[in-house]
Amino acid sequence: MAENGEFSFKSNTSSGRNGLPKIVTQKNDVCHDDSGPTVKAKTIDELHSLQKKKSAPTTPIKGGAPPSPLSEEQRQKQQLQSISASLASLTRETGPKLVRGDPARKAEGQTVSHVAHPHIFAPAISVSDSSLKFTHILYNLSPAELYEQSIKNEKGSFITSTGALATLSGAKTGRSPRDKRVVRDSTVEDELWWGKGSPNIEMDEHTFMVNRERAVDYLNSLDKVFVNDQFLNWDPEHRIKVRIVSARAYHSLFMHNMCIRPTPEELEDFGTPDFTIYNAGQFPCNRYTHYMTSSTSIDINLARREMVILGTQYAGEMKKGLFGVMHYLMPKRQILSLHSGCNMGKDGDVALFFGLSGTGKTTLSTDHNRYLIGDDEHCWSENGVSNIEGGCYAKCIDLSKEKEPDIWNSIKFGTVLENVVFDEHTREVDYTDKSVTENTRAAYPIEYIPNAKIPCVGPHPKNVILLACDAFGVLPPVSKLSLAQTMYHFISGYTALVAGTEDGIKEPQATFSACFGAAFIMLHPTKYAAMLAEKMQKHGATGWLVNTGWSGGSYGSGKRMKLAYTRRIIDAIHSGELLKANYNKTEIFGLEIPTEIEGVPSEILEPINAWPDKTAYNDTLLKLGGLFRKNFEVFANYKIGKDNKLTEEILAAGPIF
Repeated sequence: MAENGEFSFKSNTSSGRNGLPKIVTQKNDVCHDDSGPTVKAKTIDELHSLQKKKSAPTTPIKGGAPPSPLSEEQRQKQQLQSISASLASLTRETGPKLVRGDPARKAEGQTVSHVAHPHIFAPAISVSDSSLKFTHILYNLSPAELYEQSIKNEKGSFITSTGALATLSGAKTGRSPRDKRVVRDSTVEDELWWGKGSPNIEMDEHTFMVNRERAVDYLNSLDKVFVNDQFLNWDPEHRIKVRIVSARAYHSLFMHNMCIRPTPEELEDFGTPDFTIYNAGQFPCNRYTHYMTSSTSIDINLARREMVILGTQYAGEMKKGLFGVMHYLMPKRQILSLHSGCNMGKDGDVALFFGLSGTGKTTLSTDHNRYLIGDDEHCWSENGVSNIEGGCYAKCIDLSKEKEPDIWNSIKFGTVLENVVFDEHTREVDYTDKSVTENTRAAYPIEYIPNAKIPCVGPHPKNVILLACDAFGVLPPVSKLSLAQTMYHFISGYTALVAGTEDGIKEPQATFSACFGAAFIMLHPTKYAAMLAEKMQKHGATGWLVNTGWSGGSYGSGKRMKLAYTRRIIDAIHSGELLKANYNKTEIFGLEIPTEIEGVPSEILEPINAWPDKTAYNDTLLKLGGLFRKNFEVFANYKIGKDNKLTEEILAAGPIF
């Protein structure tokens, strides 16, 4: 026998087939059977059922309080009754029959217990097939479960090389603001901003209910729907309970990432939601319905606390729809809702960053020396600042590990990648490819950012930084603002884009978005500005205007501000260094600019000094001042308070010439 071998060949009298010697297995320590006794399962389905164990139904309650007296079955029954009530149709007094679990699992031998609505047997009008069937509810599934659902059932869903889930949003790869409607009724008639410049396009309640019925009937006709019960706002005193009912696993995972994820304990006591989204985006609205201008309709009813989505599968509609709702609900509690980034220093100093696309808001608010509270949506209450969301929704076009390492490293298991292009074999994503859309996105939980502050709350902000990418090249790299100037520039929400023309000439185009988020605000911009000024004054915050755009000339002749200089300016704001600087006042805009900042060339601090052609500078400055004035006309006639004093102060803080 071979030394240490497992088998030996012995030539003995007994021989095998064709006269060959038999192989005899020698028992030794190298080869042994470690499989143990055979499994008890009689079928492959039973074997599969052994693979998964049930989650613990409850979690310990803080403070040693006694557990809920409800049994697991009673709790699930209550949960399903609440969801059934959410899905109640106008033509029936009650909601649909519901059952928990995936209908496909029944084929695998899994038993599912159902709980029907207690009064299901009394349809108000005629009985349809949908009242004879059960709708399966997939409730608050985990990312792993949602991956399985998406890959099995949704065409265009794949796992990428880093573990993220790549999905497609269909024909719409961005928001449809012209198809968004808000119900104008007695509840909000005198509260919301209507008319010229407003993002709020009105609809009546009857039309909303027609669209709601269409969405609910579509969802009830499906074998299964996804239900997420989650929170908005990390401040526990002011958080909002939201329920999202959707037809796609991709939408459920997206909202799992973007809203705040409840603990099992919080889920047990969730109860009735404060706001509900019915996402029937795969089903179009009826073009013959009043107010409809396309097959897409996104409708908000603030009195009913409901939102209906028809004809678009772009997930961002849910995120921004809820942001709009928070812009209505929070100010009613004297809480300011803000479209901003927010970070905090190690000493507890908080900064807010406002800026439109391309201004550097994400880049500058992401700072490895500071904690990230959030990248996009915040509330400022009497308790301080808090993130509205539980995740980040980052742009992916031209993403690189070198430029955005935190975002790059966050694209892993659990992340949703929207409309990206990848190699069919390696599944590596090509972030430069715009074949589907330029608006490629990644949605991931905020915990994926290494320096995220969990919970996402902080003290009152010390600095309010307004970012503008001024392609005209006439705004200073940094200006200290008075309260009135902060309100003026906050309401203006200025940046400039570079637009190409047919003959190759390029010149800047001024863009204004009230409160740096005009598409999402509900009240008149001056109301948010007044709240911002009040909070800044009360808590001693300073306003700053930072130009991340051009210097020494407009686009084409000047140069883009170096990121290193802008970062140095931001560091000087955080440290308090800039508060001690000497300042000069500019003409036209009346901005206070520091005479020197360590690490930043003094000649670029005063814009005219960096322009070789002083006449061209003055002409361009007057042109930009005129654009600001023209944009502000829509706000100039709006009176704040009884004496209109604040409105006059804001107007006086604008360009004077």
